[in-house]
Amino acid sequence: MARFSRIEVALKMKETGIVPVFFHKDLDLCKEVVKACYEGGVRVFEFTNRGDYAHEVFSELNKFAEKEAPEMIMGVGSINEPGTASLYMQLGANFIVSPVLNPEMAKVCNRRKVSWSPGCGSLSEISYAEELGAEVVKIFPGTEVGGPNFVKGVKAPHPWTSIMPTGGVSPTQENLSAWFNAGVHCVGMGSKLITKEIIAQKDFAALQQKVKEAMDIVKSLSK
Repeated sequence: MARFSRIEVALKMKETGIVPVFFHKDLDLCKEVVKACYEGGVRVFEFTNRGDYAHEVFSELNKFAEKEAPEMIMGVGSINEPGTASLYMQLGANFIVSPVLNPEMAKVCNRRKVSWSPGCGSLSEISYAEELGAEVVKIFPGTEVGGPNFVKGVKAPHPWTSIMPTGGVSPTQENLSAWFNAGVHCVGMGSKLITKEIIAQKDFAALQQKVKEAMDIVKSLSK
């Protein structure tokens, strides 16, 4: 069962601003990544369902976070169908993120009152997702969909829409400024934040520092 309500998830996404997106089959490595992000200031983390037995890794990772990073809201991304969403909710996922808009997923998530962020690429899809109960919608891939200008375009007629772009987001002043000035709710960041080099070298201190610097940029933009 989710430890955090969907309202708490949406508010914490807004407050934190950055949602790291990560998968690795090595549980111990995942633990180090979550801990580094937590100590860097992040409070929402998206584990992606991208490998065999990923749900087994998440199950243990979520238990670890509950003890070692108790304020971290753990969710799961790359979910495409309701069965997999239900599986992860049974393992305690606090939110579900999808690269697609599948209305059947809305039903299983809403039934358990778990936050659901579907992937959208047009204002029509965003409006439909909100009709289905999505509080925060994902635009994916962020840059290819239209980048910050797409967000501005959507927010003009839909100022109430909360958008989380993933894909094409970098932890730099220039990139983050463009997204947040356009009006995003938060951003999802994967390999641009948790780089291959950091993982290969297992330099988790560097990851913590990189996360902290990105968080400081976001905080400065929200003032």
